[in-house]
Amino acid sequence: MPRQTPPTHRLLRGRRAYVAGQDAEALAAEALTAEGWLILAQRCRTEAGEIDLIAEREGLLAFIEVKARPSLAEAAFALGPRQRARLIAAAEAWLADHPGHGAAGMRFDVMLVAADGTIRRIADSFRIEDS
Repeated sequence: MPRQTPPTHRLLRGRRAYVAGQDAEALAAEALTAEGWLILAQRCRTEAGEIDLIAEREGLLAFIEVKARPSLAEAAFALGPRQRARLIAAAEAWLADHPGHGAAGMRFDVMLVAADGTIRRIADSFRIEDS
């Protein structure tokens, strides 16, 4: 029987980050639902990339990137230009497959989740023309 090597530090760190990301997305989805948003998709995979959450309320469609970091300040700087471009492309792919949503408009939100569970949403955090 081959001897198994112990997981590397990097692999363990990646697993912890994955679980922390899932937990943060669940907290963000709960917060949105409490505010009357309907969650249309979680961890939605498109050919252009993944969208953490897609939600709609009163015809307003929001594509939401969830950022979990030790503090809200660290999370606020975690969405760079490449990620914004990926999110826009993924949103366009999702819209092509799901016409009829966003009658009242659409926006890109970022939800910041700190290690202590504090959540802050930056509504309409960027626009397509800004990216």
